[in-house]
Amino acid sequence: MIESYAFGRMVIDGHPYTSDLIIFPGKINDSWWRISGHSVALKDIEGAFLEEPEVIIIGTGYSGLMKVEEEVKSLARSKGIELIIEKTEKATQAFNTISTQKKAIGAFHLTC
Repeated sequence: MIESYAFGRMVIDGHPYTSDLIIFPGKINDSWWRISGHSVALKDIEGAFLEEPEVIIIGTGYSGLMKVEEEVKSLARSKGIELIIEKTEKATQAFNTISTQKKAIGAFHLTC
């Protein structure tokens, strides 16, 4: 459960995180780095697809500056995975709701 989000900081189950992260069922990758800082390419998020989630939620930053490349959207469609792309604050709210009902993975950019 994501307890809080503010620019550059997210608290999950009492633990603060200050770098971009991906939340998988049962684990957190707290050093998520992308090939191009403000873009999500397939290679950046391929581990999420390997987990075969029902939903992938991407938080694009405080102001929504991070973009998701078309190849990510296309693969999600072809695999029948719901893809939610929102500013990080709204994405955290979606993750908290959806992850209690479906197998969900959340990828969050904490700044910008």
